[in-house]
Amino acid sequence: MLQVTSRTIDESRSDLAEGGRASLAEVNSTVVVPHGASWLRRLFAFAGPGYMVSVGYMDPGNWATDLAGGSKFGYTLLSVILLSNLMAILLQALAARLGIATGRDLAQACRAYYPRPVNLALWFLCELAIIACDLAEVIGTAIALNLLFGIPLIAGALITALDAFLVLLLMHKGFRYLEAFVVALLIVISVCFGVQVIAAQPVVGELLRGFVPSPEIVRHPEMLYIAIGIIGATVMPHNLYLHSSIVQTRAYKRNPEGRREAVKFATIDSTIALMLALFVNAAILIVAAASFHTSGHQVEEIGQAFELLSPLLGLGIASTLFAVALLASGLNSTVTATLAGQIVMEGFLQLRMPPWARRLVTRGIAIVPVVFVTALYGESGTAKLLVLSQVILSMQLPFAIVPLIRFVTDRGQMGEFAISRKTACIAWVVAAVIIVLNVKLLFDTFISY
Repeated sequence: MLQVTSRTIDESRSDLAEGGRASLAEVNSTVVVPHGASWLRRLFAFAGPGYMVSVGYMDPGNWATDLAGGSKFGYTLLSVILLSNLMAILLQALAARLGIATGRDLAQACRAYYPRPVNLALWFLCELAIIACDLAEVIGTAIALNLLFGIPLIAGALITALDAFLVLLLMHKGFRYLEAFVVALLIVISVCFGVQVIAAQPVVGELLRGFVPSPEIVRHPEMLYIAIGIIGATVMPHNLYLHSSIVQTRAYKRNPEGRREAVKFATIDSTIALMLALFVNAAILIVAAASFHTSGHQVEEIGQAFELLSPLLGLGIASTLFAVALLASGLNSTVTATLAGQIVMEGFLQLRMPPWARRLVTRGIAIVPVVFVTALYGESGTAKLLVLSQVILSMQLPFAIVPLIRFVTDRGQMGEFAISRKTACIAWVVAAVIIVLNVKLLFDTFISY
């Protein structure tokens, strides 16, 4: 077990006041919260961070597992999507609580309480996770550009480097503009899949039964493998760092009463947003089950799904909607990866790099393997890279979850905002389940290779 030095929450806040840098200092406390206004207006003021976090739960890395699960096993794995989403809701609520209660993001908290060697190891692992996430974004965006406009995968991968400047432009205009951009793309994704679900005409009874856990999932090795992949692709480690930081963009009162209100509204915000992510993930699997599984097609690659959707659904625009949603997903994920990269570097190392330089370095690291593999193996190679990116994310996950739960259960650090024993027990069980399943996923993946 990693050991931490015993310091109180008040000491931590004092350090920040004496020269420690606030998380994402350029946007910290910049979003006005109308004190004394109606409950609905205050909730609206806090709405935003949850939707930015939800992006990671419907990024291109999730698509491959959802498509495979739906095409091979129908609606059976909907219960796994629901379970993983409930886990995500709990963990993201804890991340928001940490940021609001302590005034630190998860990376800053790790730096304050863990020895330097441990911090460097955690930073390195988190950087790997961000690069893996970026890898999925590059692949997803490149495939979408290829499907929509016929742009070769290599050229599409290179074009994705330009999205860094879009994020910087929005950040310069204000954090609310960045959130509005994310929400707009989430609406595009939701509408695209809403139309496809209606066109697929799933059998409602079978669909609803899919949300009830089945013993077959554990007994069937291939089904279990995909189920683990769905959980691994859903709970994203860098999102915990991200959420603990961006909740601090709200100008709530930095006193116990203000923090209690902020925790309440931040939790509501992330819960609603992650239910939207549940709809999108479930919709991908439902469309795959109703179209591919019913017709006897097993689909594992995004390009294959694009080619089959319109003919199988009898809707000419279905494939285009699928590709548009994929492009929106890839663009949206860029925002979260950019911010998470900045949060992690500043939090663990107290090292500041110009955002444009930080973004181009990270994106460049992700583009190189995509270009190399695409040139050698074509689209099938990028599909394998997409799987590899999810494996890397799975490897990093325990190193984000364990410190987070360790911090929010420590009353010496969290004060009155420490979670109850009951919540702590549930959190540790969730962590244990995720860790065990991800270890199995890693074992099976490497054995299969």
